[in-house]
Amino acid sequence: MLLLPPLYIVRHGRTDWNAEQRLQGQADTDINEVGRAQADRNGDRLARLVDDPQAFTYIASPLRRTCETMQRIRSRMGLPPEGYATDPRLKEVHFGDWQGFTYVELEAREPGCTDARTKAKWHFLPPGDNAENYEILTERVASWFKDVQRPTICVTHGGVIRAIFHLIGKMPVDEAAEAHIPQDRILRVADGHLEWL
Repeated sequence: MLLLPPLYIVRHGRTDWNAEQRLQGQADTDINEVGRAQADRNGDRLARLVDDPQAFTYIASPLRRTCETMQRIRSRMGLPPEGYATDPRLKEVHFGDWQGFTYVELEAREPGCTDARTKAKWHFLPPGDNAENYEILTERVASWFKDVQRPTICVTHGGVIRAIFHLIGKMPVDEAAEAHIPQDRILRVADGHLEWL
């Protein structure tokens, strides 16, 4: 079991692409008004959970939607918004040529093209340069975990949290691939256990 200091993980707030069910991947999108409200509520919740905010390291994926979420969280915790680091290992899984499309749009262009992902979501590799599957993503998330030395608050993406379910929670890959990842809750990692707050 990988032993970690206390860790709170937040998925970025909702984006318009989330609402439209578009595959975002590493496309650099912004959170919307719903997402801003989610980030603020998560910041309020963390302000109540964390006794000493200065004792934590703050880190986010470098994409705009995670950075704005982190800034809003820090503001609600009474901290300067910009006092955090970013790490590219926390970026979402890259969907290659599929980024920006819905399943409906992909199927209209090439009927049947999404069947393989539906059947084996964890292992499926989309077409296109830089494309990743959850297996590849999990390798870079595992690399990031090795560097976590202090209590940490992290803002990242749904795919990264799926990788955490598998790496830390030992969830089977098929189950992790389909798990619901809310944007209005906080995942606490403590003593090898995962808990939604």
